[in-house]
Amino acid sequence: MFFSVVIPTYNRKPILEKCLRALEAQQLSASTSVTGYEIVLVDDGSIDGTLEWLEAQKQEFPHVKTFHQNHAGPAAARNLGVEKALGDIIIFIDSDLVVTENFLQAHAHALVQGKEKLAGDRFFTYGAVINTCNFDNPTSESYKITDFSAAFFATGNVAIPKHWLEKAGLFDTRFQLYGWEDLELGVRLKNLGLQLIKCPEAVGYHWHPPFNLEQVPRLIDKEIQRGRMGVLFYQKHPTWEVRMMIQMTWLHRLLWGILSLNGILNERTMAPFLQWLIDLGKPQLALEIARIFLNWYNVKGVYQAYSSKSDSQMCNS
Repeated sequence: MFFSVVIPTYNRKPILEKCLRALEAQQLSASTSVTGYEIVLVDDGSIDGTLEWLEAQKQEFPHVKTFHQNHAGPAAARNLGVEKALGDIIIFIDSDLVVTENFLQAHAHALVQGKEKLAGDRFFTYGAVINTCNFDNPTSESYKITDFSAAFFATGNVAIPKHWLEKAGLFDTRFQLYGWEDLELGVRLKNLGLQLIKCPEAVGYHWHPPFNLEQVPRLIDKEIQRGRMGVLFYQKHPTWEVRMMIQMTWLHRLLWGILSLNGILNERTMAPFLQWLIDLGKPQLALEIARIFLNWYNVKGVYQAYSSKSDSQMCNS
């Protein structure tokens, strides 16, 4: 098998450097079934010098093939990456993910084992993602309960035969805001009968800066965007499962309404407590507590977007 590692990037040059160096340092066994690999990097209109840096350092990254598009979001960037990929196996990771040196070998082993077990290739492998805010040494982070994901298909660390992506129709480029484009594709892959095979040995460390209060407005905006994209997800797949995923149920409305005291616990009222935790050196705990009001914004965003869509449809009819 030949791997194409498809990576969309947008203004993430510092962590992208670590991401690409880790991929160039892959250790493949002499007896492996992998004949080679390429790194298909799609720059989604970065303005932080990403392309200039890559051009200057191209000798350091012999596996990297770079493509550029005007800023159109990760769905369009991944589609372009798949279109340009030469490999029969596509591996999706994000540009803020730093992998271990046996990352590709682990996916290769799981793919071979899966094909033997299922007598075919109607499956994909899903590696582990560990969140960290340690920029200097991201791979030193230990697994935490908050790193668990129940997603069926997520592009943080997944390997899949290219032809299944093409058969499913690739990513829906209408998902231009934050969230859901990968899970929506996952629904279509599941409908094609694909199975998920966990591959915990293929570890990627997802870096994000330590939480601080300056990030809160951006995080709120992302939750509102996620709500809007969640409604698009539901319009394409109007099932109870999707409603649960996007938090468009009375249960989620009740839960986050109670936990946030109907919005009384918000970014303003909780700021002193969150700052206290940050000052104690516990930014991750502060972020988890901030999710009380962030999820409330998400739920409200879902219902506001759904109401707007319904009103628009009534006007058009």
